[in-house]
Amino acid sequence: MTSDPTPPAADVAALPTAEFAFPGPLRDRLVAAVLDGSKTATTGLVAEYEREGEPLPEVGDRSVLVDSGGRPVAVLEVTDVRVVPLARVDLAHAVDEGEGHGGVDEWRAGHERFWGGEEMRAALGDPDFAVDDATPVVLERFRVVADLRGSG
Repeated sequence: MTSDPTPPAADVAALPTAEFAFPGPLRDRLVAAVLDGSKTATTGLVAEYEREGEPLPEVGDRSVLVDSGGRPVAVLEVTDVRVVPLARVDLAHAVDEGEGHGGVDEWRAGHERFWGGEEMRAALGDPDFAVDDATPVVLERFRVVADLRGSG
């Protein structure tokens, strides 16, 4: 799964944090899927990046994946980034998200529930936020370059 030796703690501490979903059962499942190699892609809303004033990810970017307790568990490296309308998410991406979706429709239904949920609406500062076919999403592929679970 990893190709690089564990980086020094100072290097890890300098990296931005990668958080999948909100702390809790969903994040725990997603982190486990990354660590077992079944999750190699993720999808974010362009609106999230805009709200946070963060640049979109770029190939080669590295970040520290954290679990629900905020503990660093892996260093991820971005291998591909595409911004597409939600309607253009393909089956390969949906499968590579590692959540066990049998097709794009099932993948989309799960993401619409998450993005339309109370926590996401609060995070976006928009109680009426909803997605549609034209909503721009960030399709990101990544690889684990270091497993930090044994590094204390």
